[in-house]
Amino acid sequence: MFYHAAMGKSAIARNRQICQLRQEGRLTLGGNRRLKIYGLLSCRSGKRMLTGNRVFFSGETEAQAHGYRPCGHCMPEAYRRWKTQQG
Repeated sequence: MFYHAAMGKSAIARNRQICQLRQEGRLTLGGNRRLKIYGLLSCRSGKRMLTGNRVFFSGETEAQAHGYRPCGHCMPEAYRRWKTQQG
């Protein structure tokens, strides 16, 4: 798990780090640390969150291992599966 705020001192440095990790395939999903939700990097809901709340994951397995649930907007099928498992 990568914390967005810890990726650099400036917005430019953080964006460069994110681009590099995406190109390497080490960063595929984003999440909200406070709400414990993960989703696609292109999700409109995820783009609105504060930098301090944003985290990144290398995949669904990592996000779920940290206790995060799928986003209902950008990952509806995964969200339905999660919701069914919850009871």
